[in-house]
Amino acid sequence: MQDSATVAAADIARLAGVGRAAVSNWRRRFDDFPSPVGGTSSSPLFSLTDVEDWLRRQGKLAEIPLDERVWQELRAGVEDLRLAEAIGQVGAFLLLLDRSPGKWTRIAKKSDAEVSGRLVEELDTDDLPGTASTAVTVPLLRAVADLAGQRGPAATFDFLYERYLDAHSRRVATLSAEVADLMVELSAFDGGTVFDPTCGLGTLLLSAAGSGAAGLAGQERDEAAARIAALRLLLHGHQATVRAGDPLRDDRFASLQADAVVCSPPFADRSWGYEELAGDIRWQYGLPPRGEPELPWVQHGLFHVRPGGHVVVLMPSAAADRRSGRRIRAQLLRAGALRAVVALPAGAAPNALGSPHLWILRRPEAGDPIPSHILMVDASEMPWAQMRETVLERWRSYPADSEGAVPLIELLDEDVDLTPARYVAGRSAASAGQEFVTSLDAMATSTAALHHAVEALRAFTTAGDDLPKTTIAEQARAGAIAIHQAPRQEMGAGKVLVLTAEDVIAGRAPSGRTFATADMIALTSGDVVVPSGGRSFAARVVQESGAVLGPGLHLFRVDPERIDPSCLAGFLKVAGSQISRRGQTGTSRSDIRRVEIPRLPLDEQRRLGDAFERLEAIEVMVNRLADQGSALVGLGRKGFSDGTLRN
Repeated sequence: MQDSATVAAADIARLAGVGRAAVSNWRRRFDDFPSPVGGTSSSPLFSLTDVEDWLRRQGKLAEIPLDERVWQELRAGVEDLRLAEAIGQVGAFLLLLDRSPGKWTRIAKKSDAEVSGRLVEELDTDDLPGTASTAVTVPLLRAVADLAGQRGPAATFDFLYERYLDAHSRRVATLSAEVADLMVELSAFDGGTVFDPTCGLGTLLLSAAGSGAAGLAGQERDEAAARIAALRLLLHGHQATVRAGDPLRDDRFASLQADAVVCSPPFADRSWGYEELAGDIRWQYGLPPRGEPELPWVQHGLFHVRPGGHVVVLMPSAAADRRSGRRIRAQLLRAGALRAVVALPAGAAPNALGSPHLWILRRPEAGDPIPSHILMVDASEMPWAQMRETVLERWRSYPADSEGAVPLIELLDEDVDLTPARYVAGRSAASAGQEFVTSLDAMATSTAALHHAVEALRAFTTAGDDLPKTTIAEQARAGAIAIHQAPRQEMGAGKVLVLTAEDVIAGRAPSGRTFATADMIALTSGDVVVPSGGRSFAARVVQESGAVLGPGLHLFRVDPERIDPSCLAGFLKVAGSQISRRGQTGTSRSDIRRVEIPRLPLDEQRRLGDAFERLEAIEVMVNRLADQGSALVGLGRKGFSDGTLRN
């Protein structure tokens, strides 16, 4: 394996079996303690080899365990933002070891180059969504195989997964196993098929598998996360179908009728698809307003559950009383779909402000009577064990005899407020004040994550010289870039998947359809596409093949040995913003060909491409922070006005 691995102070403490304070003490006391080789002043990184040598000289370490070395080499071998992809590739390799150990024994006898070629084919399996695009070296995979020989493939993947969560604790929000188990129990699926349309890293599906689900299905828009979710299930012997893609814009389970749906959707995601999904058949209880980004998931779940099946959705508390959503809330009540709302303790959901809610719904069957009462449970101040027992007991006794059941007529007022505390006595001012404090803590966490991401950009130093430039036209003449536009196509029918300009602008999977023709242009991984004709000047790198180029798009097909696609896309976005500032109404082919891009070695282009991707990640974090700030201010105003907060 390589010797480029780095470790943080927490990793050093783990290697030596001491606390982090001891590592800080060593840095102060010992002049020969290794100097940082990266990171920041507050979070320095050290060479693993140097640390290992120092610990051994001090008699604090005999040998770095294989599992620690594998993890550090894996983490050092890829860019931080691509670590999830690397975990997915190693997981696919472990799945091969689990299913066909003899095959790896035969392959491992070959040279590293031959092994690499064979594994490209062997790791491409229909069981896993997408493909792992991050290269993991063969020497590292050999070490992974040795570790799997000691621990087993499933335990090895669990170890790497937990270390990944530790390393990205501020970036990766995961649902706790306790909340997942409660949601699964409330869904009452009785051994049938469970579907999670926003499965993330697979926590809810794993809970359903442990509770005896006969079938498991999940979708996740982040391909790397979907792959990890599938591997967590498959390596532990659970048969599951997990697919990658935006569930609302590109539903990969259009005909599924599950026995239960459990879902922890993204909160406050205002780009959920209001414009393009206005006429969707899933909105049987009304078109969700643009500012109600959680209500589409409620109706998506009801669409995918069989009549009589339950849907359990984790919701922000704000969704219970926002005025823009009252019409749909009223329709869910009048139709008998919404059966219960449970207020959980603060902090029970990742990135949630205040006390999150569970909405428990049931898809009505023909002839079902409308329930006269709706169960409301305010468990926001209960200890976890008591809360779980109380919620399950009341849900199991509902509707026959349940404490906290509220007459339907009381809910169907002008506000249609579904906040349990409004109907359940005993909510204290301290609880309301705690919501503000919890919201403040959540915003502080997001602010720290944003600060960490911004600090990481300090690795890029200022320079006085302008970048040497060339134009797309010059690179096209040199054969480094080929520019294409789609032929005329009949859209709306056929079996061929089409990437449209709207797909690129919205950042979603291909959604168009057409018939096959001889002159259509098939997309391949690494292509860069840009809308034309006065549309939003988005630029996108195609990640996987399978679709064709749609109308209204420019396609740039690069020579990967001369042009980095992410770098090209970044400069195209810069050019687009400049065109917009000049007030131009269109982006013609001649405009595109005049765009300037850097004339740099490929490795420098890749560093620039990574920088552009980091900036996009920061943009997402800034938008999330704005939403959290708005909610925090609302809680503060409400608290000061009703006396639950004091200056």
